[in-house]
This record gives sequence, C-alpha cells and structure tokens, in this order.
Amino acid sequence: MTNYWGYNSIGFFAPESSYATGKTPGCQVAEFKTLVRELHKAGIKVMLDVVYNHTGEGNEMGPSLCFRGIDNPAYYSLTGPDEAPGRYYMNYSGCGNSLNFDSPAVIRLVMDSLRYWAEVMHVDGFRFDLASVLGRGGRYGAFAASSSFFDAVAQDPVLNRVIMVAEPWDTGTYQVGNFPVDWSEWNGKFRDTMRSFAKGDAGMLADVGWRLTGSADLYGEDGRSAFNSVNFITCHDGFTLNDLVSYNQKHNDANGENNRDGADDNHSWNCGAEGTTTDPAIVALRKQMMKNFACYLLFSSGTPMILGGDEFARTQQGNNNAYCQDNEVSWFDWTAAAHHEELTEFFRKAIGLTRRFPVLQRRKFYLGKDLDDDGVPDLTWWWEAPGTPHWQDANARTICVQLDASEDGTENRVERLFLIMNAHYEPQWISLPQLGADRGWHRSIDTSLPDGEDFLEAGQEVELDPADHYIVNPRSTVVLFAQQPASTSRSIRKARSKDAQERGAVTNVLSGHESFRRSP
Repeated sequence: MTNYWGYNSIGFFAPESSYATGKTPGCQVAEFKTLVRELHKAGIKVMLDVVYNHTGEGNEMGPSLCFRGIDNPAYYSLTGPDEAPGRYYMNYSGCGNSLNFDSPAVIRLVMDSLRYWAEVMHVDGFRFDLASVLGRGGRYGAFAASSSFFDAVAQDPVLNRVIMVAEPWDTGTYQVGNFPVDWSEWNGKFRDTMRSFAKGDAGMLADVGWRLTGSADLYGEDGRSAFNSVNFITCHDGFTLNDLVSYNQKHNDANGENNRDGADDNHSWNCGAEGTTTDPAIVALRKQMMKNFACYLLFSSGTPMILGGDEFARTQQGNNNAYCQDNEVSWFDWTAAAHHEELTEFFRKAIGLTRRFPVLQRRKFYLGKDLDDDGVPDLTWWWEAPGTPHWQDANARTICVQLDASEDGTENRVERLFLIMNAHYEPQWISLPQLGADRGWHRSIDTSLPDGEDFLEAGQEVELDPADHYIVNPRSTVVLFAQQPASTSRSIRKARSKDAQERGAVTNVLSGHESFRRSP
C-alpha cells in the first residue's frame, strides 16, 4: 500500500514526479504544461485538485519535514489557551494537522501557490479539498464565508477570474451552501438525497424537488445560481456507481485498518445480493439503477460531475476509500468499457440530450412562470394526476416535472419535456398533461426497457397512443417529448400494442422479483 492519491503534500508548487514519463529532475513541469496545452487545444478546461488544508507532517508525533521546522505556530492551528496551549494540533482534516488560515504566512503561501498554477501552469481553476478548513479562524476555529483567505482571493486580480470550487466540509463542519458568492460547491446534499431517493427511502420527495432544480434553498439567497451547484452522485472518494448499487456496506479490509476507515453512511443498496452475482434479474436491476442515476445527474439543474469509469460500471470491489491501493482495486480496467458498451452508450446519449435542449443547461433557477408567453410555465410539477406533488407524503416515491423546451427555440419540433422518476418498487399510473390536437407525447427514454430501446435516437421516439397516461415501471426513469408528429411517420410510429406489451412484460418480470420489493 502507498499514498496513491497524493493527498499528503509538502510542496505546493511541485507536480507529482511519479506522474511523469521522464526521469530527469523537473521533467514533470514541462510534461504538465504540455498536458494543459493539448487539453486546451481540444477545448477542455483543466481544474486542479489542491490540498491546502493540511501537510504531510502529521500530528505532534509526526516527522518534521518542512513547515513545522520553519515556524510551527505560524503555519499550523494549535490547541488554544484552554488545553495545553500550543502542544497539540487541531485536526480538522483527519490527517493529523490543519493549516492556520489566520496566519498571514499561510495565506501568502497559498495565494502564491494558486497564482503559480494559474499564471505559469495555465490551469483554469481549482477544486479545494476539505475547503471548510480555509474558512476557519478565531479562537475556536469557526467557519466564516468572510474569512481572511476568501477575502484575499476575491480581491486578487488573477485569482478572482479563475474557477473556484469547494469541497464544502471537513471532519468537523458541513458548510454546503455557505461559501462566498463567487465560489461553486460540490453539492453533497444532491448526492445524499438522490442516492436515498433512488433506493426508495421514505420522505425524500420535498428534498428531491430542491435538488433537481438547482438547490435554490442553498444557493439562491446570496445571489448565486444553479450552476454554482456541482451535482454529483459519486466521486473519487467513496463508492463507484457500480459499487453503489452492488454493496450495502463498505469492504475496506484490504486497507489494513479492520474496515474502520472510509464513510459508513453511503446510502447504497445492493439490489438483493452483496457484491458480484450472476442472478440475471439483479444484474438487470443494477444496470437500470445506474441509468436512473445518469438521468438524475444529467437532467437536473446545476453543473454535473461524472466520476470517470462510472460510464462503464467500474468497480473497486466495495472499497470506498481506495487512496492507498495502487493496484487493480483502483486502476481503470478499460476492458470493462467493451463489456458494458450499452451503459457507455446510455451516458453518451444522456450527455447529448442535455446539449440538445438548452432548458437542461439552464443557469438560472426555475420560477414556475410562463416566461415566453406560450401558456406553458418554465417548470410545472406533476403528480399521478394534475396538481402539486404530495411533498410531505412519506410514502410518495414518484416525482414528475414538465419543462418548457420552447423558451430557447423549438428543437426538432419538441415543445415540452416530461420527466418521470419512479423510485417505488411498484409500477405507477401517471396521467400526462393534455396537449393540442396536433401534438402528441413521444417516449425518448424508459430505463426499464431493454438495451437499445431504453434510449431512442433523435427522430426515432415512439408516439404514445393513448397519450393521456403512461405506466411507469418500478425503479425507472422516463423522459417524454411533446411535439408535432412527423407528417410521414405518424401512423408508423404509433406502437400502442407493441409498446404496452413491452412495458407489461418488464413490469411482470421485474416487479415480481424479490429485489424490487426489498431495500434497506
């Protein structure tokens, strides 16, 4: 085992040498610049994950490698006058020590480092590990969005123009929604809410409504907008998407800490069997759940973040803290991309759909108002029938929403999108909004259908007949389009009999399986 992730830094100006292909001293600097340059040529921005909350010197029992030997009380947060003053380290990071952001020396060091990476190495922005530490100050280390470090960044002519993203917590405080107005945040509430909703937890509907629409309850009051919410289901720290639907508990024994490390509150569900299984119903359900998560993430307001490898069901065998595993546990098995080609294709299509419809890339919060005078609000919540969802109903596990897709122009005749997210273990009858005589509802996505039929290509959507309802299968996601039928294909695309048989067959097979009725 080794410090594979490198989250225990000492040199804040040095790229990790083991990532370089060359062997000469300093070659990693030129290689990093080349990497950034080539990514920029491809139209890809580069965000650098930075760890300024602690250093690799550990607690008072650790080695003196750098800052401790220069000026220990200037660089580190130490115990105050109430308890062995200056004897022990405050450990907000969980790694033995925390840097002191009340100290001008620390602020100067971090600011110089950030400017170096922005001006010399040309990165476009930063993601700050355990960023709540950066806002701690005062005698008791309380967090404040107006801390000295945040103020220094805001006034800096270089750094106030780059992207700043916070991991808005540390081991002692959870500050989602509380960072400065020009910062974005990893939205941990989106992660936890959508994970819990997906596996059928009770009483989630109201919180799901906030998360799907950009978390205005977190970012609206201080002038921020939906894009400040970095939505994610999984990240490097925790379960992969495949493991999220394959394990009820973490399996970190290989880390050598008796499975005590890593988070316990994963909001995961194994779909009926712990770990690898050959049960075809469970395998199918897991794939369906992963597709649901892709829809939750990519069709919600905010900035979506996908963990690399999730698109082809990468696994860490249930290890949710693989920082020390430089082996098959954390390496990418690229052969899995061929084995799960249908899942990769689903992700590709979902990304394409967000690019196709500007309403799915909306930067501002929805208002529930008709903004383009077409009689359709920008967002309308739906229930099994017309009306406001039963937000406080603990047994409600289905949420529907209609989006006005015509605000930025009608794409391929599509005027509205209708999303159904059913986390219930039973099918649900959903009455659909009424349309004009020359309009019809067309199915684009139904994650319960077989590969190839679950996500139809543009122009190949199936028109519903009758168009007044949709029977959504258990634990599935549906996306419908309201559009004018193509004049040459209206009669061909009506597939009432075949489509109803398909949905009925899937319902009978999956809802009857024990895994569909049970979840933690």
